[in-house]
Amino acid sequence: MSTASFEIRGWHVLTAILLFFGAIIAVNVTFAVYAVRSFPGEDVRRSYLQGLRYNDTLAERRAQAALGWQAGAELRSDAEGAVLEVVLGAGDAAPIDGAALTGGLEWPTSAQFDRALTFEPQGNGRYVARLGTLTPGRWRLRARAERGDGALDFESEITWRP
Repeated sequence: MSTASFEIRGWHVLTAILLFFGAIIAVNVTFAVYAVRSFPGEDVRRSYLQGLRYNDTLAERRAQAALGWQAGAELRSDAEGAVLEVVLGAGDAAPIDGAALTGGLEWPTSAQFDRALTFEPQGNGRYVARLGTLTPGRWRLRARAERGDGALDFESEITWRP
């Protein structure tokens, strides 16, 4: 009877090490590809240039604060689907009518769900954007209200539960 004994040689060790690190590298590359595809890392276009103009942004915010304008936003549903209502008011609680509102709803993790908004004035400082079908979850509203005597940029986090 013969007993065959297995002997570990140098090429066995080399193969094991290469397979081990090859598996680790493959998993890391896979995770990196999925991470970049799901979130590219830049939330705002030209963020570097935006950072360079930050002092201008601060001056604009001070001018907006001096106006005393305030905005509130609410999502609700009606027969046609989701409706976004924005209420604009001055510091003395007077409604702001005659403003032109522009803006968009942004999904925090993917720009593919983002929507541009068209607001219709309803009177008494109320402006409505009809959205139709809206994906449930947390949305970020970014909007700008402009009237002859000033402008207001505002943001709001809104949760939609149909």
